[in-house]
Amino acid sequence: MKKNLIFIGMPAVGKSTVGIVVAKRLGMRFIDTDLLIQEQEGKLLREIIAEKGEEGFLEIENQVNASVEAKNSVISPGGSVIYCKEAMKHFKKIGTVVYLKASYQTIKRRIKNPKKRGVVLKEGQSLRDLYYERVPYFEKYADITICEDGCRIEDTIKNVLNAVKKYRKTAEKRREFRKKLDNTPKSKLK
Repeated sequence: MKKNLIFIGMPAVGKSTVGIVVAKRLGMRFIDTDLLIQEQEGKLLREIIAEKGEEGFLEIENQVNASVEAKNSVISPGGSVIYCKEAMKHFKKIGTVVYLKASYQTIKRRIKNPKKRGVVLKEGQSLRDLYYERVPYFEKYADITICEDGCRIEDTIKNVLNAVKKYRKTAEKRREFRKKLDNTPKSKLK
């Protein structure tokens, strides 16, 4: 069974905040890949984006995330990781992807200055444009979706823990069923 949990979602949904608490409650490690990027580059995210541009930053983000080696960990990548095909393929292989979903109104209220926050915006792109561009990617990659609109942080954490428990139980039942099918003689399947 894939033991890692990977949190995706827009900036300000609480990937790191929720992730740290979930990791503690499940006895897992916590990895914030934005910190890994900053450590590798020796610069803050906004400095990397200013220096290398959006494409350059995404190349670094893809490389760092695709090379994460983790077991029994909660991993919190940056919101733009969904543009990084190799990274997302790697995350789907090593873990369960949890989408922390919040409405645009919630995100707008939480993010005062997208540039200071290290949000990758294209020239002329608004936070609203970015939100609606990313939502289909989040939905595509998610194994579990947690809607946090109207929730306090404690509620979101509880909802994540319950959803992960249910998801893992269902995954275990699917594996057991497939194992029975594999061991059933073909003549009995007709």
